[in-house]
Amino acid sequence: MRKKEQALERAVHGVFLLLGLVTVGCVLLITVYLILSGIPAILQIGLPDFLLGDTWASTAAQPQFGILPFLLTSVCGTAGAVLFGVPVGFFTAVCLAKLAPPKVKTAAEGAVSLLAGIPSVVYGLVGMLVLVPAVRAAFHVPDGASLLSAIVVLAVMILPSIIKVSVTALEAVPQEYEDASLALGATPVETWFRVSVPAARSGIAAAVVLGVGRAIGEAMAVMMVSGNAPNMPSLFESVRFLTTAVASEMAYSRQGSLHQQALFSIALVLFLFILLVNAALNFFLKRDKEGSPC
Repeated sequence: MRKKEQALERAVHGVFLLLGLVTVGCVLLITVYLILSGIPAILQIGLPDFLLGDTWASTAAQPQFGILPFLLTSVCGTAGAVLFGVPVGFFTAVCLAKLAPPKVKTAAEGAVSLLAGIPSVVYGLVGMLVLVPAVRAAFHVPDGASLLSAIVVLAVMILPSIIKVSVTALEAVPQEYEDASLALGATPVETWFRVSVPAARSGIAAAVVLGVGRAIGEAMAVMMVSGNAPNMPSLFESVRFLTTAVASEMAYSRQGSLHQQALFSIALVLFLFILLVNAALNFFLKRDKEGSPC
């Protein structure tokens, strides 16, 4: 009987190891493919002209492939979404984990799960029909399809990831931590923000990382509310993100052309951008853990 259990454990361990290796292999294949597909265009265009060029004219008689507007728009859009979405998601998570009654918490978590399951195109459709006209009327601009509309949509889209993961992290904090804080005379609010939140900071940071990844990688919803024009980022003007540049032009790019290779180069830049953001966040998290006295 014992030998059968050991054999079963080894088999399960082998399956998990195989699945892990398949996952790592897929990531490596994607990385190698993007590098092989994107490097030729960068070498032909020139890295400074590609990254710092402010004109994208892929169908002109003399095409230009400068992605600085896309790059800055992605940075500004992601930063704006994080600026608006992270505080709302964080305080909502604290409220659900520590303050909300059970019935309210159950209803709110169901709504958050429903929000996470809504397809991106539905966010884009609602934003195009409701948010874009509202921005146009509120700020008296010619077109509400702008960077501001994209920021608002992205901020709403990252809320489910931030809320769900943060709630899980806060609920995992041992109750003894809070009991000790309350016993020392701290108020419940002080206990939540000075004991529970610091203890759950790794999970909350992971929630922020997921939110940032969702904001950077979103294409369809952003394309529908941003105007999809290759302009330098401005809050009330139509803009184009890195993701929407690839999604909107890949369909009509000629196979093997410089245009198609440049789109693969954009995908490579986007991939490296996400890796850089994740590496930076992980670095600061590890530094905080090593510097923590706990």
